[in-house]
Order: sequence, then structure tokens, then C-alpha cells
Amino acid sequence: MTSTAVIQLFVFMLAGFVGFQTISRIPPLLHTPLMAATNAISGISLVASLVLAGSDQGPISTVLGAVAVACAMANVVGGFLITDRMLAMFGPAKTANKGERKGADHQ
Repeated sequence: MTSTAVIQLFVFMLAGFVGFQTISRIPPLLHTPLMAATNAISGISLVASLVLAGSDQGPISTVLGAVAVACAMANVVGGFLITDRMLAMFGPAKTANKGERKGADHQ
């Protein structure tokens, strides 16, 4: 391995360790804002993968860029769906009988 590859592997492993330590210490109350921030980062990686796919550096670069676009898009869409579902848990409670109002007197 070249020295550049060793440095890149070290940075990758360090980022994975720091990310794991950061996420494991987040209280459950902050998971929704953290998920929204992660979606923004995924959007940045989507833009970078679009640039890679359209850079015309060769067929391998184009194929890997297209795969990166598909993966980043799935990550963004899935993240927004999960965030929406999590935020719906904090919304107003739905009533079983839509025709009745809460606290209405029944006679």
C-alpha cells in the first residue's frame, strides 16, 4: 500500500470511530434534529455524485457515479420519510370518531 492509501484508510477508520462515538451519545430527544442534519449532508453527497457521474472521466467513473447517485438518492428519500414519520409522532393525537368533538356533551 502506498502512503496515501494508508492515510486515507486511517482517516476513514477515524471518521467511523468518531461518528459511532458521537451517535451513541446522542439522547433520544435529539434524534429527529440529528436526522434532519444527516439528510442535509446526504443531499451534499448527492450533488457530489451527480458531478462524478457527469464528469466524463471514463466508463468506470460514469457507472460508479450512477451507482452513487442511486445510493445517495435512496438515502435522502429514506431519511426524509423516516424524519416525517418521527415528526408525526409528536403531532396532535388523532381521534377514533371523526364526527365527534372532544369534550362535546352527549345527550
